[in-house]
Amino acid sequence: MILEFAKMHGCGNDYIYVNGFTQTIPNPSEASVKLSDRHFSIGGDGLIMVCPSDVADAKMKMYNADGSEGKMCGNGIRCVAKFVHDNGICDKDTLRIETLSGVKAIRLFGDGKNVNSASVDMGKPEFSPELIPVKTADSQPVINRELLIGGKKWTVTCVSMGNPHCVIFVPADFDLWGFDIEKEGRPIECDAVFPEKVNVEFVKKTGDNSFEMRVWERGSGETFACGTGACATVAAAVKNGLCAMDADISVKLRGGTLTINYSDDGIKMTGEAVTAFCGRVEI
Repeated sequence: MILEFAKMHGCGNDYIYVNGFTQTIPNPSEASVKLSDRHFSIGGDGLIMVCPSDVADAKMKMYNADGSEGKMCGNGIRCVAKFVHDNGICDKDTLRIETLSGVKAIRLFGDGKNVNSASVDMGKPEFSPELIPVKTADSQPVINRELLIGGKKWTVTCVSMGNPHCVIFVPADFDLWGFDIEKEGRPIECDAVFPEKVNVEFVKKTGDNSFEMRVWERGSGETFACGTGACATVAAAVKNGLCAMDADISVKLRGGTLTINYSDDGIKMTGEAVTAFCGRVEI
């Protein structure tokens, strides 16, 4: 079959977007594996289907590059909202998008015709171990706790943003941009302490309201950005006393910068949404 698609990204976190209102894919998990190959196909961090919803303006169904289905993607949902608006599916300035982590509200920004950025209400972070999930010897939240994971001892903070995250704050002299993230991230992702695997964030504080972050995403490996990871990082930073609540926090990733604000109402994330190109592919 011939499939029409759009290649979109938020801070370099790129997915292949397909209009599920007009097209169907018999096996989206298998298609995601094949289409995400950067050497033999389109290339991307996964596949996102933009589908009809009974409870929102549209539904986001996302599949990682390994074919596993993801619950939520902060960069992806901004692009879904742009896709819905720019393709005339819904012309509201604020959209509601259904995900496996619930319905999210997204406010769109642009020139009136095309969207170039968006702000997403990401909900409240969850620190309860059983809801992340992370296996511990007790039922206490894992905040600034040393764990033996991936064959090493790491001081970690575990949090869920609708998907599981393990946030590791590294010292100021740590070579954040030069270290082998696959060597360190993959064993943590797959450690038995995380029964559903985990996204791993390595984070360095660079100012009162700024951090730098590299992310190893479960099912995809290192990506240029992770919206839920940036939100988890700020939530963990607040818990660890590294930044204040209700402040705009800058999180620099490999592909760009996201602005995160964590208040009593939850977390709001703002960042770009970009269409790289559109095309047709045979599957």
